[in-house]
Amino acid sequence: PGRTQFKVVIKALSPKEVTRIYAPRPLDRNDGTFLMRYRMYGSVTKGLKIEILYGDQHVAQSPYILKEPVYHEYCDCPEEDPEVWQDMMSCPSQEPQITEDFISFPTVDLQRMLKEIPAKFSQTRGAIVHYTILDNHIYRRSLGKYTDFKMFSDEMFLSLARKVRLPDVEFYLNVGDWPVEHRKANDTPGPIPVISWCGSVDSRDIILPTYDVTHSTLETLRGVTNDLLSIQGNTGPSWENKTERALFRGRDSREERLHLVKLSKENPELLDAGITGYFFFREKEKELGKAQLMGFFDFFKYKYQVNVDGTVAAYRFPYLLLGDSLVLKQDSQYYEHFYIGLKPWKHYVPVNRNLEDLLEKIKWAKENDEEARRIAKEGQLMARELLQPHRFYCYYYKVLQKYAERQASKPEIRDGMELVPQPDDRDSVCSCHRKKPLREDL
Repeated sequence: PGRTQFKVVIKALSPKEVTRIYAPRPLDRNDGTFLMRYRMYGSVTKGLKIEILYGDQHVAQSPYILKEPVYHEYCDCPEEDPEVWQDMMSCPSQEPQITEDFISFPTVDLQRMLKEIPAKFSQTRGAIVHYTILDNHIYRRSLGKYTDFKMFSDEMFLSLARKVRLPDVEFYLNVGDWPVEHRKANDTPGPIPVISWCGSVDSRDIILPTYDVTHSTLETLRGVTNDLLSIQGNTGPSWENKTERALFRGRDSREERLHLVKLSKENPELLDAGITGYFFFREKEKELGKAQLMGFFDFFKYKYQVNVDGTVAAYRFPYLLLGDSLVLKQDSQYYEHFYIGLKPWKHYVPVNRNLEDLLEKIKWAKENDEEARRIAKEGQLMARELLQPHRFYCYYYKVLQKYAERQASKPEIRDGMELVPQPDDRDSVCSCHRKKPLREDL
């Protein structure tokens, strides 16, 4: 109350064009920076003008002028030249994890994969989806009965295809929890390139950003509340006013999590840990109790956050890093696509796999408050850099591009594949003004 408010005004450059745009109040990141978000419900052909005012003064580089057409999310209007698109998106020239993932695969033998993968991942236990992208259309068939999460991969591939022309490519995506290819490069036969959302030190899967961070990004300002941007404006009280204890909440998806609760009961002054749902160890509920669910923004009332694996890597890690708390991360064989950019003791505090040193690390953080605060800040800044929405699009594109370059035969639409249609766009006008080569619609 009494503070000057930011005002955001977004409108079409041409007075002849009108479009609906939703722009909530900027998110205060409590370090002198703010995030301004908007979502368009219609496209403009001449461009946009974005004004950000503090009182009646323009701030930062306002006004921002976006010339050329600006398309809303569901407008199917891909940039035909991928180099132009990558440059426009400021995509990094290299992604170290992608480079590493493809070392084992100088060529992709599609014919071998067609024989081997359907046989290996049978209907009874499979979570594999077979995709072909041809002429910027997406086709797929499911192998196995645990493929419901294909809705998240469909969503991202369709979104990407609306923005840039994708290479013709045929691949298998594992939508299950665990990486699946455990053969080494010198094994006979050698590994095959299955794409997954999570990697591990003993597997050769090619990694994409998880379904969780991908969906969170696509649904920003629409359906989800815990997205990677809103977290940044809800990081709790300032550092000195946070509760000086470590927090953990989560399901019972790993035994170490139960151990956390025992540690918490014995050391309540250092640790507040609770299981919010029992599925794997139901017999332990009576002994350990069940904690109430907690709003995610409330996590950041605590100075320290404990990150322990679930069935695989805990997909909460990117959100915790973006908060304003110190993350104590369990040593893990699993990793997500961005972990390669993080260093222990610089971006987070490492904790042994068996958690035997957790209490000691919490005590260290309490006794070295400035150092703990510095690591928390470094982790937050690195996460802000690595987890920007445009980086996910760049990453997905680069994986498909690298894969396509290595294919030894042409991708095809196989028996049993169905077209994944672009969503209906009846609500918003979408006229494509990019120069497009003429081609027949399928």
